[in-house]
Amino acid sequence: MVNDLAAVQPLVLGGILLWSSYGKLVGDQVPAKARRTALVPLLGKDRAVPAFRAVGVAEVLVGLALVLSPVGFGAALGATALATGFVAYLVYAKVAAPDSSCGCVGSKAAPVSWRSLGRAGLMLLGAVLALTATSSWWTVFADRTAFALAVVVVEAMAFAALSAELDHLWLVPLRRYRLRLTHPLSNTAGDFEVPLVNTQQQLLRSPAYREVSPYLRSDIREHWDEGEWRFVSYTAAYDERAGLAVFAVPRTQYEPDDVLVAIVDDETGKTLYKPRLVKRADLLPMAQ
Repeated sequence: MVNDLAAVQPLVLGGILLWSSYGKLVGDQVPAKARRTALVPLLGKDRAVPAFRAVGVAEVLVGLALVLSPVGFGAALGATALATGFVAYLVYAKVAAPDSSCGCVGSKAAPVSWRSLGRAGLMLLGAVLALTATSSWWTVFADRTAFALAVVVVEAMAFAALSAELDHLWLVPLRRYRLRLTHPLSNTAGDFEVPLVNTQQQLLRSPAYREVSPYLRSDIREHWDEGEWRFVSYTAAYDERAGLAVFAVPRTQYEPDDVLVAIVDDETGKTLYKPRLVKRADLLPMAQ
């Protein structure tokens, strides 16, 4: 079983390296991506882009060798060297340039974090395991198809979970869905269709919007209805933490003073800020 597990590693690693190389070699944004990485303080601004592309070429060569070799000890050795270099580079970047982009996979920038270090460590573990393989990955697929598929799927899921560059594909939608279920302003009632522009006009005139407008960083991201309320979310930043500003707006009535708001941490769903707003009716006795 251990040999079968080792034999499947070249396919997994080869696929990851080939995909990773695409973001380093293809597209007009490659130079800009390279300059956001820790290669700039490490090698200098002029050498960062050629080095970035060179890593992409190395990934292509090693990735192809891993996928195509019958029993690729040499390819596995190359993958081990690459993975070791990735770990060393990320440790350097975390210490010397913590604000730099990882530049690891995909087209999106992501800072060096424990997730990127864990991903590189996982690749190194797979490469070392591949060194012990005595058969090809396609032999294992032919003899133990279900096992081989399970290994590929589990390792691909682990790689995706450790890749912040892929969060927009699965983690962000999952957080949004969780927010719909657990956000702090939830309510339920009947159903009635109201144009979004009406809700937005009411929202912009509300004390709640004026209260948190300095923290907003986007236009409306999404909206949904729950009974008599329409919930509207914006990207927000509060106390140097990324979050979502969630407004609860009366859906079938024009009552700007009744609009509620909370700023929720984008990662944990924890409420960061929920202002205690005073309604205009409460101020009338003070004005008389």
